[in-house]
Amino acid sequence: MKARAVKGVNADASLAENARRIALVRLDELYSFAPKALDPTKKRALHDMRIAAKRLRYLLEVAEPALGSAAKRGAKEAKALQGLLGDIHDCDEMLLFVDDHVSRLRADDSAAVHLAAADADDLDPALVRAAPNRTRYRGVESLRTWLQARRALLHQRFAERWAKLEAAGFRQKLESSLAAEDGAR
Repeated sequence: MKARAVKGVNADASLAENARRIALVRLDELYSFAPKALDPTKKRALHDMRIAAKRLRYLLEVAEPALGSAAKRGAKEAKALQGLLGDIHDCDEMLLFVDDHVSRLRADDSAAVHLAAADADDLDPALVRAAPNRTRYRGVESLRTWLQARRALLHQRFAERWAKLEAAGFRQKLESSLAAEDGAR
C-alpha cells in the first residue's frame, strides 16, 4: 500500500508543525481502512490498516519529543493495533502455506494411487489406503483449524479494541492534543 501524500510540509516550519501535519494524514489513513477491516473476510484491508498503524506509530514515536505526550499515547495505541493486525496477517499467511501444502500432499497421493492402478480398468478404492501421505492430513487439518480459530479470535479482539478506541474518542483526542501541543510550542 502506498502512503498517502502529505500536502503542506514546509522545510522552514518547525518539526512539530510538520510532524503534526503528517500525523493527521496518517491518522486519517488509518481510519479510512476501518470500515472494511472490521469485516474479517477483507484480508487486504486488514493488511493495509496494519501498514497504516505502523506508519502512524513510527512517526509518533520519532516525533514524540516535538509533539509531546499525545504522541506517546497515540503511538502506544497504534502499536497495539499494529500487533493485533500483524498477528491476523500471520494467520492469513500461514493458512495460505497450509492450503498449498495440503494441495501438494493430495496431488502426490493422487499420482501415487493412479500409478498403482495404471493397469486396471477402474480404480480400486482400497488403493487409497496405500497413499503415501494419508496419515499426514489429520495433523495439517488440525493446524488449519487452529489457525482459523486463532484468526477469528484475534479479529474479534481487534474489533473490540477498535470499538473501545472509537467510544473513547481516540481520533478526536489525538487530533486535539496534537493541535494543543503544537499551539503550545
